[in-house]
Amino acid sequence: MRVSTVETAEDELAAILFTSGSTGAPKGVCYTHGMFDAQVRAIREAYGIEPGEIDLPLLPIFALFNPALGMTTIVPEIDPRRPAAVDPAKILQAILQENVTNSFGSPTLWRKIATHADERGIVLPSLRRVLCAGAPVPPSLWAASTVFLTHGRLHSPYGATEALPVSTIGADEVLAETAVDTRRGAGTCVGRPLPGVTVKIIPVTDGPVASLSAVGELPAGAIGEIVVGGAMVTQGYDALPEADVLSKIPAEAGAGASTESPAEAKRRGLWHRMGDCGYLDTRGRLWFCGRKAERVETAEGTWFTEQVEPIFNLHPFVLRSALVGLGPKGSQRPVLILEVVKGMKPSAALKEDLSAWARIQPQTVNLARIADFLFHPSFPVDVRHNAKIHRLTLAKWAEETLRKNRGA
Repeated sequence: MRVSTVETAEDELAAILFTSGSTGAPKGVCYTHGMFDAQVRAIREAYGIEPGEIDLPLLPIFALFNPALGMTTIVPEIDPRRPAAVDPAKILQAILQENVTNSFGSPTLWRKIATHADERGIVLPSLRRVLCAGAPVPPSLWAASTVFLTHGRLHSPYGATEALPVSTIGADEVLAETAVDTRRGAGTCVGRPLPGVTVKIIPVTDGPVASLSAVGELPAGAIGEIVVGGAMVTQGYDALPEADVLSKIPAEAGAGASTESPAEAKRRGLWHRMGDCGYLDTRGRLWFCGRKAERVETAEGTWFTEQVEPIFNLHPFVLRSALVGLGPKGSQRPVLILEVVKGMKPSAALKEDLSAWARIQPQTVNLARIADFLFHPSFPVDVRHNAKIHRLTLAKWAEETLRKNRGA
């Protein structure tokens, strides 16, 4: 059987992929053939993926990369509409039965799989790597991965539908160096930018940015807005010019080397605003502090979700937490919403215990100013990963709850 191929150019449209919509309506992102090629090369080189490997993608769309990477795809027994309802026993069985070497999935899914494996003493010797993304990987999952991955490592690539992959970090570096700082409120380290990717930090602004020179770059250690450039950066959204204006920073005159093709020069000169806040440390590593739209701006300063929530997630009775701000920007009141572990009931005593927990943490100056602790039965999360918390939805719920409590 002969298969014919179609000639394509690197700047031709190849697909339209949609964002998860965790902070708004999902948007269609225009992918070109050149971008897909850049992504495949970056993923292969970053993780040492070899032809002949076997992949179990817990996010089905990632199976589309496998033919280009030379990997066989094992289709997991999972409902992509309800990924968190997956039966971890079936995933573990597939990995062991098919000698799977690679898998991609969200922290929510892999935490469930890791718990099941730990309870039954199951290890996965064939797995060379697990790529975990969609939300920050909690320190507990990094630690658990060293038990079931006897011949492999957990990695966390950072990026977005509009720009992926940007950076990556592995379990060894997290457990030896960065996890302790995450627990102290430093944010989550997402590693060093991959070759060919440039990351810059600019002052946080909600409006358009005409050029990088117009706003300037922030020094190492200063928290700002993350912007990225490189061959894997998308040019724009599908039929959403207003979103393009807010998310892209145009190339400045002279961008691109003289040896580049026009398409390469255009891509390299364009910057994408990730919609995230963070900083670069003195070693060139990128730290994620939270979504820009979810930052809490109080009269005393700005709070970032990923610098507060990991501290409370260490509490033995907390499953996960969400920091939200109530009121107008600049004078918001910080409120912490919590999901408690199974079997624990919300109570006044637990609320007081959490207040005491806040007062003894390294960031006591900030955390002691949390106005309210509220308990939610089940956080709203994105459908794709079941990991990204819809904090803006929770903020509306918190306002309604506090209003009802005051009226009671």
